[in-house]
Order: sequence, then structure tokens, then C-alpha cells
Amino acid sequence: MMRAVRSGVLLLLLLTPAIASAAERTVVLDAAASRVTFTLDTTFHEVHGTMALAGGEIRFDPATGAASGEIVVDAKQAQAGNDKRDKKMHGEVLETERFPRIVFRPERVEGSIAATGKSVIRIVGVLTLHGADHPMTLEATIEGGGDRVSGNLEMQIPYVEWGMSDPSIFVARAAKTVVVKVRAEGRWNDAVAAAR
Repeated sequence: MMRAVRSGVLLLLLLTPAIASAAERTVVLDAAASRVTFTLDTTFHEVHGTMALAGGEIRFDPATGAASGEIVVDAKQAQAGNDKRDKKMHGEVLETERFPRIVFRPERVEGSIAATGKSVIRIVGVLTLHGADHPMTLEATIEGGGDRVSGNLEMQIPYVEWGMSDPSIFVARAAKTVVVKVRAEGRWNDAVAAAR
């Protein structure tokens, strides 16, 4: 009898990771179909630019909200449509030779994602930018159907407060916060998506 109990406990312990991981959801981002844009207000006009999503994967447990993975942006691909401005952005503000990647690492997902249609969630995590980590909570609108999923989010980055150079010159003043918008496209890569 005692041997059967021990065997049952051992079996339960061995199966627990499999049971837990069966509930985990995974989203693999499609870098080519995703878009990262930024807007910086200046004295005379708004500066609009783009960055390239290098890739990413987010894993989360819908029951607990625990999340992991990363979303990577290639800072070297940033451009604002003006060679002189882009050179200053890469050389003095982002310093992309030293800090070529911008990475967001999710730690927790708050809210639930519907199988189809739109859902609003919060993603709590850490943004690594210019060599420093910054805790962030991002609100995202997620839309899914089948194995495809897309998400939109916006974040305000106080880049000067975070230690980056202010690109202002003379009377042409730049705002101290840049608005970044992400439109991410991806697919579910897990047992739940396979069952649909």
C-alpha cells in the first residue's frame, strides 16, 4: 500500500510540469509583418520614424498570468526620413553602435485573451533600452482568430530622463518623451492553437 502511494506521488510529481505547460500559451511574432513607429514632437513639426522588429516570442500561463520571452527591436534600423537627423539619432541619442537592440521582456499578463475577436490586456515587464532596464506596464489590444493573432500597443518613452541625449538645437526644441507604437503580427504556437 505504501509503495503504491509513493508511486502515485512520484507519478503526480513527474506529470505536474506537463500539466502546467499544457496550459501555457505561446505567441511567435512575425517580424516582417509587424511594424514599429515613433513620433517625436519638436518646435516646428512632428518627426515620424520607423524601427524594425527583429523578432520575438511571448509565453504566458492564462491561469496565473506568469509570462516570459522577449520582443526585440533592431535599433540600428531606426530611421526618420532625414539623413542628418538619422545620423544624430544613431550617433548621439540611441548610440546604436553600443546599444543595437531594444528588448522588452514580459513578466506577467493581466486579463484574458478571447479565442476570437478583440481583448484588452496589460503586459507587465522590463524594457531594456540604451543599456538600462526600465519596468513598464503596457496596455495592448489583442485580436485573434484561428492560429493568427495581432496586437497594438503604445508607450511613452521619457528618453532624456532615462539618460539619452536631448537632440534639441538652438530654437528647434525636441520633446523629452517619444511616443512608440507597435503593431505586432504573429501566430499561436501551442497545443491550444493546434486543437482549433
